[in-house]
Amino acid sequence: MIVDNMFGAVSVVAIMVISGITFGADGLRMDYYIMSCPLAEIIVKNTVIKSLQSDPTLAAGLVRMHFHDCFIEGCDASVLVDSTKDNTAEKDSPANLSLRGYEIIDDAKDQLEQQCPGVVSCADIIAMAARDSIFFAGGPVYDIPKGRKDGRRSKIEDTINLPPPFFNSSQLIRLFGQHGFSAQEMVALSGAHTLGVARCSSFKTRLTNGNDPNLDSNFAKTLSGTCSRGDNAEQPFDMSRNDFDNDYYNALIRKAGVLTSDQTLYASARTRGIVSSYALNQAMFFFDFQKAMIKMSLLDVKEGSNGEVRQNCRNIN
Repeated sequence: MIVDNMFGAVSVVAIMVISGITFGADGLRMDYYIMSCPLAEIIVKNTVIKSLQSDPTLAAGLVRMHFHDCFIEGCDASVLVDSTKDNTAEKDSPANLSLRGYEIIDDAKDQLEQQCPGVVSCADIIAMAARDSIFFAGGPVYDIPKGRKDGRRSKIEDTINLPPPFFNSSQLIRLFGQHGFSAQEMVALSGAHTLGVARCSSFKTRLTNGNDPNLDSNFAKTLSGTCSRGDNAEQPFDMSRNDFDNDYYNALIRKAGVLTSDQTLYASARTRGIVSSYALNQAMFFFDFQKAMIKMSLLDVKEGSNGEVRQNCRNIN
């Protein structure tokens, strides 16, 4: 992960990218594959769009996969590695068991290996797939520098550093701050919850702790109805689960946030104003979200001998 003293460097890189400058952090470039695999971006985008046309709900899965990858050991595709008899990998952590979209990454990788073997990393595929998923769902259009290498470590114990659904605002600010993100960037990234669903097991404690002043009583009945179908029953984060918009923030204002870690963003005085701004101004949310996503995609990227390009995304070479 990124440490605090790298905050300024990564921030500058994100601005450089938005301004159209080719070079990024750690040797990453916008045109990294222009000579070695010129069809790389087209292959990934077409694979993602084709899959999402069949199942739009997978957009949320690919965005979440990118976050869960980058937040643990950096953006190095460690979340894709399968467990072996000698190692339990990240993907078998309880926090990652609900991740979806692995088959899309596999499909893109197979095509890329046929087109230009040993060139395009799985880490870059995840980052591009998340970007293309946000575009498909109607979110902001942005680009990211490429050239990440795949990591050689994937261990279940590392996933303890993923933010749990019961964190409050102060805990989230502290955790994201350890990786160089401001409170505003944390709130912007949380807006990715405009896509997808949460399972009852992630929010049912909110229904058993008595009257929650931060939970609308009618919405509490909705959540109870969802949980009546079991721990795996799904509740959309907002009313447009497959559309990337600012409905998530409007739900928080109505005290209809699904997770404690969602609703706390409006309950806390420190982040309430940011939520209100995004609820009122979708363009502002889109702009801040794309900057935060570019920055996240640069967390502790591997380069050169610090990483590899896997032949198969599920196995370390």
